[in-house]
Amino acid sequence: MLQPSRTKYRKQFRGKMRGNSKGNLVSFGEYGLKSLECGWITANQLEAARRAIAHATKRNGRMWVRIFPDKPVTEKGTGTMGAGKGDVKGYVCVIKPGRVMFEISGISQEESQEALRLAAAKLPVVCKIVAKK
Repeated sequence: MLQPSRTKYRKQFRGKMRGNSKGNLVSFGEYGLKSLECGWITANQLEAARRAIAHATKRNGRMWVRIFPDKPVTEKGTGTMGAGKGDVKGYVCVIKPGRVMFEISGISQEESQEALRLAAAKLPVVCKIVAKK
């Protein structure tokens, strides 16, 4: 699973997910998977989507993952009340509307759209497939 090798602070606040994303253009590849809503994507979901793209493209072409799970999420143990904030359970990426999460190049349009459609099914946010302008 993806996670930061080291962090300055072990725990973070949950935060707000207002506004639109800055990484909203297809920069590296020909086709991209763009988020239409906000949410958290866990490291497991990100890896499942990445593997779906790799499997669908038979590892031809080139793929870029434009997001990284760097926000720690905490969870208290079962049956615990009080006693402060829980331990770090895993890491998530904060996704805002317009964020391009994956990019593909080097394969046909039909193959790339099918691969990105399969990846979108693994993610908890509504996505659309976009092409480079």
